[in-house]
Amino acid sequence: MATQTKWWQKAVVYQIYPRSFQDSTGNGIGDLKGIESRLDYLKQLGVDVLWLNPIYQSPNHDNGYDISDYEAINPEFGTMADFQSLLKDAHDHGLKIVMDLVVNHTSNEHSWFIESRSSKDNPKRDYYIWRDPVDGQAPNNWGSFFSGPAWQLDEATGQYYLHLFVTEQPDLNWANPAVRDEVYQMMNRWIDLGIDGFRMDVISLISKPSGLPNGPVPAGAHYSNVNQAVANGPHVHEYLQEMRNQVLNRADLMTVGEASGVDITNAKEYANLNGQELNMVFQFEHVELDFNPDPALGKWDNRPLPLVKLKANLSKWQDQLYGRAWNSLFWMNHDQPRVVSRFGNDSPAYRVRSAKMLATVLHMLQGTPYIYQGEELGMTNAENLGWDDFDDIEILNARKFLVDLDHLLTADQLLDYVHYKGRDNARTPMQWSASANAGFTTGTPWLKLNANYSEINVDQALGDPDSVFYHYQKLIKLRHDLPIVTTGRYHLLDPDDNQVYAYQRIGSHEGLFVVANFTAETVERYYDCPNKSDLLLSNYADDRHGTLRPYEAKIYHYQK
Repeated sequence: MATQTKWWQKAVVYQIYPRSFQDSTGNGIGDLKGIESRLDYLKQLGVDVLWLNPIYQSPNHDNGYDISDYEAINPEFGTMADFQSLLKDAHDHGLKIVMDLVVNHTSNEHSWFIESRSSKDNPKRDYYIWRDPVDGQAPNNWGSFFSGPAWQLDEATGQYYLHLFVTEQPDLNWANPAVRDEVYQMMNRWIDLGIDGFRMDVISLISKPSGLPNGPVPAGAHYSNVNQAVANGPHVHEYLQEMRNQVLNRADLMTVGEASGVDITNAKEYANLNGQELNMVFQFEHVELDFNPDPALGKWDNRPLPLVKLKANLSKWQDQLYGRAWNSLFWMNHDQPRVVSRFGNDSPAYRVRSAKMLATVLHMLQGTPYIYQGEELGMTNAENLGWDDFDDIEILNARKFLVDLDHLLTADQLLDYVHYKGRDNARTPMQWSASANAGFTTGTPWLKLNANYSEINVDQALGDPDSVFYHYQKLIKLRHDLPIVTTGRYHLLDPDDNQVYAYQRIGSHEGLFVVANFTAETVERYYDCPNKSDLLLSNYADDRHGTLRPYEAKIYHYQK
């Protein structure tokens, strides 16, 4: 471990998806004034940092991740004055704000791309990645993250441009120093406004392999897997070190990179404690363990996650980054389904217990924890959404390619998988109350509400001392109060137990013991705990030694 703890190592981050958090105008879309109106709630929860998903000007082909102006606020969310008011109010509440930085690609409506595609000899042509056709086809076999090819032919100039996501998101050419300089200047202007850091979208993809070679195509698939073809490219660390020198060293910022396709070796560079690149990365191995074994289907499946594999994966990252780099801890985000429905049990009998259990396991690990809006309430997947309700381009493209074109799944099969894994599960509006539209808006919500909002909402949680909300509040306080949660070494117990996750956090003079039952069964387990262990927190009212009831989770603290 680093000898001096950084503020972001003890912090807890709350992720806000602005479109779905709180509407202040009645137009059905969450906005900045809505966020500001809920700062007291976030302060009561106890979090330290608010990460805002993109609030920039965007045509919203990918809900704000297709940015047309990095320095203008999307009018749907408000104005720059509204943002500055939110930033000041958040700081007055003792809360920091981290912005989403999306610089692997822009919108095709960004002024840079409009110039770039205007002609082959435009000065900004090389701001993006253009290639001639090969034998009348796309330049290589790369696939998009959102199904289909990663290249789009531009009829006017006869060349293809690269888009690793939707066609309206052309990839920037980071090999061009002018592009990097534009990005750094933009970042510096946001820092000058007083923001506290950046979450960097798909930052592991910014450096493309030399020559853009074909990648391996999995059996049954049409295109090469993007991560295998592109992630962790030859110059990505060079670019991030340059960004550190040009931008990030100017302030005491928090930086986290979404590192699609990252492995342990690369993570040790991205998030090295020497501070040369980023503070931490998001890696996704643990939320890909339940993917379909058919690579053509990718994430689309509804199989349960094997606990033994989950423990092995989380333990690998805990052990191998210890003292070298820093972990990000998360169960879900705007791209993942609701965790209580995926890894827990969202039935009325077990939803609260299993939500608390999952929170306990995650928040006692080493790293910086992230809470996605509504996670602290135990919000569930939205099985009431049907094909006419979905907004997410990933879901709509999956139906287009997997059902309509390739006939790999029926619409009903995919709908079942979408109800389990689809991104719109996380994007339904925040459930504030049992009143009309869950207190989210006085108008028509941009995305259909989860039907269970009258039972699961903030008002209900705040009025119940045994709610999921107060359990999260207690976990956050433990992280703030107990240094060992930040510094202790991790040790997994019984790695082959497919029902219980038990681990220790070990310091020089004290330790933590965490045990969690991932099943709806009562099981017996006995561990060699040090004497005089004190129960710090449990999701049951009493402690039965040796017995773990359904989804029971306990944290013990002991002195050596």
